Amino acid sequence: MAITQPQFDALIQRLEKFAHQQPALYKLGVALLAVLGYVYIFSILALLLAIFAVLVALVISTGRLNFYIIKFGILILVPTFIVLKSLWVRFPPPTGLELRRQDVPRLFELVDELTLKLEAPRFHHILLTDEFNAAVAQRPRLGIFGWQQNYLLVGLPLMQALSPEQFRAVLAHELGHLSGNHSRFAGWIYRVRQTYVQILERLHHSNQGGSSVLFNAFFNWYAPFFSAYSFVLARMNEYEADRCAAALAGAQNMAEALINVEISARFLQHSFWPNLDKQVIHQVEPPAAIYTNLVKALAAGIPPDEATVWLDRALAQKTDLDDTHPCLAERLSALGYLKGKPKQLSLPADVKISAAQELLESNLKKFLADFDHTWKQEMATPWRQRYAYAQEAQDQLKSLDQKAKIQQLTPEEAWDRAAWTAEFKGNEAAIPLLREILTTAPAHPSTHFLLGQILLKQNELSGIGHIEKAMEKDPEKVLPGCELIYAFFKDQGQIEKAKAYQARAQQHYELLLMAQRERSFVREDDTFLPHDLPSAALALLLQQVSRYTQVKEVYLVRKKVRYFPEQPFYVLGIKLRRAWYKFKSSDSDQQFFNHFVSEVEFPGQAYVILLNSQERNFKNLEEILREIQGAAIYKHEG
Repeated sequence: MAITQPQFDALIQRLEKFAHQQPALYKLGVALLAVLGYVYIFSILALLLAIFAVLVALVISTGRLNFYIIKFGILILVPTFIVLKSLWVRFPPPTGLELRRQDVPRLFELVDELTLKLEAPRFHHILLTDEFNAAVAQRPRLGIFGWQQNYLLVGLPLMQALSPEQFRAVLAHELGHLSGNHSRFAGWIYRVRQTYVQILERLHHSNQGGSSVLFNAFFNWYAPFFSAYSFVLARMNEYEADRCAAALAGAQNMAEALINVEISARFLQHSFWPNLDKQVIHQVEPPAAIYTNLVKALAAGIPPDEATVWLDRALAQKTDLDDTHPCLAERLSALGYLKGKPKQLSLPADVKISAAQELLESNLKKFLADFDHTWKQEMATPWRQRYAYAQEAQDQLKSLDQKAKIQQLTPEEAWDRAAWTAEFKGNEAAIPLLREILTTAPAHPSTHFLLGQILLKQNELSGIGHIEKAMEKDPEKVLPGCELIYAFFKDQGQIEKAKAYQARAQQHYELLLMAQRERSFVREDDTFLPHDLPSAALALLLQQVSRYTQVKEVYLVRKKVRYFPEQPFYVLGIKLRRAWYKFKSSDSDQQFFNHFVSEVEFPGQAYVILLNSQERNFKNLEEILREIQGAAIYKHEG
C-alpha cells in the first residue's frame, strides 16, 4: 500500500529525531536500506537468469524446442533486459560557460585552496552560469558504478550579489558537500535513488506487465521509506556544509552570505524581472544587455526599506518538508549568528567590491556580453510575439474604456477590460473594475481568482476568500488556487495552514487523475444522456461538421461521469459515407479522424468515434446512441 503524505511527513520527523540522537545508527540504516534495494533487484535478476538457464538445459537435454518454450523464454528475458538497462543510469553533463585557469586565475586559486583544506576531490570543470545559484555536481561516467566527473557551477548574478568573503563562504559550503567520507556516502545514496527512479519509470512505460508485477509491490513499499531516509541525510548535510563554510570563511561571512542571498533573490524575483516584463509592452525588440543591467542593478544596491521587508519575510519562514534546506532562521541560529542579536536584525553592510569583480577580473565584461547575446537570441521570437499580443490587447482595452463611458459592457467585455487593465496598467487600477464585476456577477470565478491573487500579493488575507469562491465554482482553479494560498501561508511562516492547502491540492490532483481515466474511453455499457447543448453552441458545431462531405450521420450525447459531472463529457459518434465502388483503407479513416479532431472546435471535452471505421465497427454503440433523445444531430442529404 502506498504511503500517504501525512504518513510520509511523520516518518521524516521521527527519522530527524533518531538521526540527531543516533547519527551513526541512522547512517547505517540508510546504507542497509539502500543495499536492500540492490539485494532485491539482483535477487530477481538471479532468479530470472536461473529460470532461463534451467529452460536452456531442458531444451538441450530433451532436444525439443516448441512455441511455448520460446514464448516463456522471451517472457523471462524481457524483464531481465529492462532491469539491466535501467541499472545504467546516465547523467547529462551540466551546462554553462567553461572557465579556464588562465582567464580567471584568482577564482581557480580560491577553489584550489578550499579543495585542499576540505579534502574534497578536484573539479574537472568549473562552469559559469547565468543563474542566481552555486552548486557542485558529480556526473558518474559509469552510472551507478561511479568514476565521477566533478563540476563546480557558479552563477554570475550570485557572484555579483556577494562580497568576496561571502562568496568564499558559499563556495566552502558547496565544496563541503564533497568533503570527507560523509559526502561520498551521500553521493552514493543520491545515485542509488536515481537508479531506483529510472527503474520504476522504465517498468511503468514498458508494455511488459510481467516485469512490473515483479517490482511494483516492492518499490511501492520501499521507495517512500528510502526517500524519507535520504531526505533526512540531505538535510543533515546542509548543516554540515554550513559548518565547513564557517570554519573556513567565518560564521559571520557565511551568515551574511545567507542573508544577502535571500534579499537579492527576492529583489530579482519581485522587482528586476517584473520590471523587465513591463518593457515588452512598449519595446519591439528584447533588451540587448539584460545581464549587464542585472549586474548594475545589484551593484547599485537594494533600497534598505525593501531589503528589510524581504529579510523579515525570509526570517518568518519555517523549515518544512518540501525542501532539504533548513529555513534561514534555523541556519543562522545553528551558526550562532542570532545569539545576542536584537529581534529586528540589521542589514549586512553594502557590498563595495563584488566577488564577480574581484574573481572574474577583466573578463567580467566579456562573460556578461556572452550571456547578454545568448539571452537576446533565445528571447527574440517569444519577445516579439508577446509585443504583438500586447499591442493588440492594448488597442482593444482602449476601445473598451471608451465604450464603458457611454454604455454598459457585456460580462465578457467587462472581464476582458479588468484583466487587461491589471496586465497593462497595474493591479491597483484593476481592483475597482474587478469589484464592479462582482456586483453584477457575484459568482464569476475568474474575477474572484484574479482579485484574490492581487490581494494576496498585497498581503491581504481577504484574498483567500475570493480564491476559495473561484475554486468552488471552477475545478480548474483548485490547483493554482491552492498553490497561491500555500505560498502565501508559507511566506507568512504559517506552515500548518500551508500544509492544509498542499494536502487539498494533492487530493484534487488524485481526483483529476481518476476523472481523466474515466474520460479516456467509451464503451457500450456506459450510461449515455442527452447532450443538452445550448442551441447556439449546437448550431456552431453543425456548421463545422457540414464542411466534411465524407460525413453521413453524426450523433451527440453525454457520457455519465462520476468525477466533476458539472463538466460535460460529450461523445460524438460519426458515421462516414461509404461508396461500394471505392476502396477505403484504415489509413484514410485515420487521416480523416486526425483532421476532424484538430480542426473542429468542440463545446467542451469530447470523445470522437468513427462508428463504421474500417478497423472496428461500433454497430451496437450506434444503435445505443440512436435511442438517446436528440442524439441524431446531423444527416447528410443526398
